[in-house]
Amino acid sequence: MIASVRGQVVSRRPDGVVIECAGVGYRLAVSAHTLQQVPAVGDDVFLHSHLIMRDDGMHLFGFSSEDERSLFLLLLGVQGVGPKVALAVLSGGTTGELLNAIAAGDAKRFQAVPGIGKRTAERIIVELREKVGEGEAIVITRGDDPRMMARDALVGLGFTLQESERLLANAPGESAEELIEGALRARAA
Repeated sequence: MIASVRGQVVSRRPDGVVIECAGVGYRLAVSAHTLQQVPAVGDDVFLHSHLIMRDDGMHLFGFSSEDERSLFLLLLGVQGVGPKVALAVLSGGTTGELLNAIAAGDAKRFQAVPGIGKRTAERIIVELREKVGEGEAIVITRGDDPRMMARDALVGLGFTLQESERLLANAPGESAEELIEGALRARAA
């Protein structure tokens, strides 16, 4: 499976991006939220990914964070939710906002997504409420991703999940410490 893609952005479109890695261009379908995180054409980017193989071909999906990919996989487990609908759900807000909507039982938030009716929205709430728990963290391990560690540290410092994601969006650095420092400097500026 292709778990992540790092390379140069070749194109950005509302339905996805193309990233060139070692001379091969990978087309990844992305949510609107992830598309906002993808830099301009010609810049380097790192996306978490998930590959779905079907009779009509292989489909690669890209995500700006491990949490977004985890929520995508959880959504695919809900009856009546396919990859396109799951991406549409992810386009409806940040991962934290969507998890809060699930925890709060806010079916209307999901009904606003094209392709989701009342029954599917309620099914998402019922099937995922136990899996995501109360709060902003998905109960799936994230590993040691520096961006996730930096985001969690900023939340621990009192920033909201949305503020933390926004501050880290353009923060320079490879390690969690560098990302935190860059985010705090950007906020102070």
